[in-house]
This record gives sequence, structure tokens and C-alpha cells, in this order.
Amino acid sequence: MPRTHPQNRDKKAATLKSLLAASNASGALEGLDHELVGLAPVKGRIRDIAALLLIDKLRAEQGLQSQPPTLHMCFTGNPGTGKTTVAPRMSEVLKQLGYVRKGHLVAVTRDDLVGQFIGHTAPKTKEIIKKAMGGVLFIDEAYYLYRPENERDYGQEAIEVLLQAMEHYRNDLVVILAGYKDRMDSFFGSNSGMASRIAHHIDFPDYSEAELMQIAKLMLGQLNYRFDESAEQAFSRYIHLRRQQAHFANARSIRNALDRMRLRHAARLFEEDDWPDREALTTIQCEDVLASRVFGQSHSATPKLVRIREDAAR
Repeated sequence: MPRTHPQNRDKKAATLKSLLAASNASGALEGLDHELVGLAPVKGRIRDIAALLLIDKLRAEQGLQSQPPTLHMCFTGNPGTGKTTVAPRMSEVLKQLGYVRKGHLVAVTRDDLVGQFIGHTAPKTKEIIKKAMGGVLFIDEAYYLYRPENERDYGQEAIEVLLQAMEHYRNDLVVILAGYKDRMDSFFGSNSGMASRIAHHIDFPDYSEAELMQIAKLMLGQLNYRFDESAEQAFSRYIHLRRQQAHFANARSIRNALDRMRLRHAARLFEEDDWPDREALTTIQCEDVLASRVFGQSHSATPKLVRIREDAAR
């Protein structure tokens, strides 16, 4: 009876999941899990894309028909949901899987692509595309490229140059369009050529309150700060109230809030007579949180401070 070569046995025993784990992209994928809070649907789609590219390689090794898939994408979601954070991760994954040569990210807006006079837009857009070749071109708020209300607008010219590049260089350039979902839907409805070239639509959901708290602790930890127990409870209340107000921008609003709390923390230490020790320098206290306007200017923060501290002591 013929023996199975040990190498063949190992190859057969290996699952596709283990192949993905052993790939060069595994580090970037693990980074997504460890460094980015939430975004489970987004992370799942990125893993699906990585699996697609690996399967395509396996098919090529077996002599099967293999053609690199079109990977132009659209990221939709509210501000602060991680679109610009995930984009460089995506470029890293594509580089590690051999889909693009360099894996760098070129992030632009309308102003970087559209010129101010006749004959200016096409060269300007082509120069950006040239910089992005071998990597990922990320166009934030891409719907501003199209302004049908202005007949003299040059955005349509930029779109036409982009469409040509997305078709001709799709094996070495990935274009990611980003913005609000409703506006991106309208943009695609008015630009069938662009809609037909976007293969993957990835929606970034808003963060939950628990995820926003996790993000806040992560941000503070990176700066060697922490909440004390009463401050953490106060900030949990802050998140609940702030999410109900206008212009809430998820993680971006959390970062801004923490910056203001660090400012109040520093001002409070200057008012104290004692020289601050390490504990004082690194600890955000309840009053640093409750001084926020989110809690309302018409009510004193003192009762809230007492109540939260009492709850924390129980």
C-alpha cells in the first residue's frame, strides 16, 4: 500500500483558516482585532476579502482560471466610525497578500483632485493617481466631486479620469470612496460608471455606548491617563447624553471630550497647593468630567458629583 508523504499529509491537514492565519496578512488582520474597538461587520468583510485573494492564489497554483478580483470599495458611515482608520489597514492587508505592490495610502478630498480653471483638473487628478499607484487611493466625502447644480464645476472631469484609472489599473490600484451613506447612494445614482466599478460596499455602524467607553479608556491609556471610579461613571453618563445631541461624531467626539477633560485636569492641579504625584498626574477625576456643558449649565454639577461618588463607594 503506497505511503502518503508527510508533507502531503501536513498540506491536507491544513485548513483554509490556518492558511489565512499563516499568511503575511495575519499581522494586519490581528491588528484590526486588537487595536480597533467594535466594527465586527467591517472586520468580517475585510477577512472575506483576504480569503478571496488567498483562494484566487490557490486556484492559480492548481492551474484553474484565476483573475485578480476588482477591489474598489465604498466605505459609508457617520463621522468618527473608523473609515479613515481602517483604510491604511486595508492597504496593508492588500500589500501582504500581493494584490498591490507598495501598500501605501494616499488620502485626498475634492480639493486635491478638482482644479479651479479649464485644463487644470485632469493633470491634477492624474498626478494624485500616479502617487497612489501600487497602493490605495482614499477619497473622503467623494460625493462632493459631483455638483450638478453648478454647470461650470470641474468635478465631473475628475470623475472621468478616475473611472479610466480604476478600469485600466485595477490590478495595481484600489480606490476607496468614503462618506455618509445617503449621500454616497445619491452619488452612485447619478454616476452609473462609478457605481459599476465599486465591488464592495462596507457600512461602518455607529459605536454603542459600551464601545465608546472602551475607546475612551484605550485613548486615555495610550496617553498614560485613567479614570478613577467616580469619573468613569460620570463619563458613562456623559456618553449617554452626548450621543443624543447634535453633531455627535462617535470616536472623534470622544477624543475631543477627553482633550477637554485633560485641560480641566491640568487646570485643577494648578489650583491645588500640593505638588502633584504620579497618581495625581495620571488620574481623571469626577469633577473633570462633570464640568462639561453636556450636563447642562442650568443645574449645579455638585449634586451629580456627590451622587456619583456615593454610587462608586457602594
